[in-house]
Amino acid sequence: VSVAKDQGVKFHVDSQVDEIYVNDNKAKGLMINDYFHEFDAVVGAADYNHVEQHLLGAKYRTYNKEYWDSRVFAPSCLLFYLGVDEKLNKLNHHNLFFDENLDQHAVEIYEKPEWPTKPLFYACCPSKTDDTVAPKGKENLFVLMPIAPGLDDTEELREKYYNILLGKLESYTGQDIRSKVIYKRGYCVKDFELDYNAFKGNAYGLANTLGQTANLKPKMKSSKVENLYYAGQLTVPGPGVPPSVISGEVCANQIIKKFKV
Repeated sequence: VSVAKDQGVKFHVDSQVDEIYVNDNKAKGLMINDYFHEFDAVVGAADYNHVEQHLLGAKYRTYNKEYWDSRVFAPSCLLFYLGVDEKLNKLNHHNLFFDENLDQHAVEIYEKPEWPTKPLFYACCPSKTDDTVAPKGKENLFVLMPIAPGLDDTEELREKYYNILLGKLESYTGQDIRSKVIYKRGYCVKDFELDYNAFKGNAYGLANTLGQTANLKPKMKSSKVENLYYAGQLTVPGPGVPPSVISGEVCANQIIKKFKV
């Protein structure tokens, strides 16, 4: 934020973008909180599907609903952020629990979407290597279980899998972790949709299949609106923090070249 402000960027916080206003096949600006902001170019760095399906009129969309429904998406996930009131045995900073059948879990994500029968998961305990992220004698722990996007997300299901995952951690560490949890926050499909407008609550964008690679990904420049561009995990070069940052740089260079800034 500091770097951007030094370059003259103005931030509008707590401001929902309501519409990309298009006239004569050109994006003229954004409607934000019922106020029009004029721009020379617009970059949709939010969820690509959300920008097209909710901020643009139908005739300005490069991809229709059927296109998005036909895409293969990477997983969503169920996350638990936990504060634990004691040090935990045997855990490292990064821990992978591949103690069940990987193929079955993969089928339940990609081929027959459903909540996993015997889940695999990842546990991160950063307080093992950084004593500034938790008070002395306590642990900062988060647990991540990949799931198919678009699944029903209820508190009952979250709690069911919380007990499964924590049970596995307790078995591994030999400790009663659940009774020592002093902070707990769950995050799942509904939260990805609410906070990021993520299509079907996905967490990682499109799956890296051959048919969704390189120039087969959704295009960075709109084919219907002259000065509308896209960045983020659903376009080139793809998902992940570094590729998403790179997509912003590539997009910026395209705009600089067009306007000869």
